[in-house]
Amino acid sequence: MAEIIHNSNYILLSATIFFTIFFLALLTNANAMIHNVASFGAKADGNTDASPAFLKAWIAACSSSKPSMIYVPLKKYLIGPTEFLGPCKNSNITFRIDGMLIAPDYKKMKFSAQHWITFNYVNGMSIIGGFLDGRGSSLYACKLAKKDCPAGSTSLSIYNSHNIRVQNLKSLNAKLYHVVVYGCKDVVLEGVQIRAPDESLNTDGIHIQKASNVRVYDCGIKTGDDCISIGAGTRDLLIQRVACGPGHGISIGSLRHQLEEEGVQNVTVRSVVFTGTQSGMRIKFWARPSKGFVKGVVFKNAVMNNVLFPIVIDQNYCPGIEGCPTSNSGIQISQVTYSNIKGTSATEVAMKFDCSKSHPCKDIHVEDIKLVYRQEHQEKEGKPQQPATSFCRNVHGITRGSVFPPSCV
Repeated sequence: MAEIIHNSNYILLSATIFFTIFFLALLTNANAMIHNVASFGAKADGNTDASPAFLKAWIAACSSSKPSMIYVPLKKYLIGPTEFLGPCKNSNITFRIDGMLIAPDYKKMKFSAQHWITFNYVNGMSIIGGFLDGRGSSLYACKLAKKDCPAGSTSLSIYNSHNIRVQNLKSLNAKLYHVVVYGCKDVVLEGVQIRAPDESLNTDGIHIQKASNVRVYDCGIKTGDDCISIGAGTRDLLIQRVACGPGHGISIGSLRHQLEEEGVQNVTVRSVVFTGTQSGMRIKFWARPSKGFVKGVVFKNAVMNNVLFPIVIDQNYCPGIEGCPTSNSGIQISQVTYSNIKGTSATEVAMKFDCSKSHPCKDIHVEDIKLVYRQEHQEKEGKPQQPATSFCRNVHGITRGSVFPPSCV
């Protein structure tokens, strides 16, 4: 990680000069207004808080009736917790980052700060390029030492917004989540690269909740929690061509925070590679009453490389040892398909469907699966693969095609 940061200027220079010229020329030809944060007083020394200058540039762009660009040059800027608030007078704002935005150390932020950079009530915006350095390393150490630490702050929060594109952004060492999309519609995350160490707690790569028509393409995520987590109220979500690992995989849930929690529906995850992750494709819920649901989910064309639990439905989810709920999960799971999934499981149980007694999983389709059990050290030593197994409880569905390990669905 240090190597990435130390060489960031070279990486940025080689990767962004062409795109900078292209987008500047494009917007100039369209009579767009360009607002360079340096012109508003932002100092690029990595030590002086540039938040006021960034906000001035935002106000100028947001209050303009013409298409506008906020331009961040190829330098490092220290930014404190900042909210870029809409609605704006135009629906064509580009936030072009050629440099790096650096967060304060957690000891210099408010203990209760939940967000670092937030966009709220914005309609029509693109965030393109650049680095976000959340500087979470010291907070990770604090949490691992079980000291009195804040939860941390999400690096990029997009709330209550429409028609948003985030492209070629790189997020490093978020204190909490890297990217959150909440209460939004029509969002594209493309070419986003996320990096945090395996031991970083609660650093979900991308979290999507109460959002519709979200697309996640061509992303690489290495982090200490879920690569992508999908919360209540999410619908019409497509995740495609994502490399995940290390991390906890791609998860729907955990759900059942409230009895009336919204459901999740129409989710497609395809062409994803999981490497060394805790889980692959997971649906997880607490064993509590709920009126929520999950339906219309497709997991397709996935590769598992030494994944602990490649395929999981867990309606008795409890990450701790004590205080786990003991009732039945009220979440209704139905119409879930697992298709063309291959690779290696690091545990013997490669497929686990542990569903609720009161609300069994229904209409679960399993087809064209080939998962074998081989631990990493066995693979390095050239030892043969071993048979994997399936576990089923309170699940009903259909098995088609060649399925290994033999499905219990």
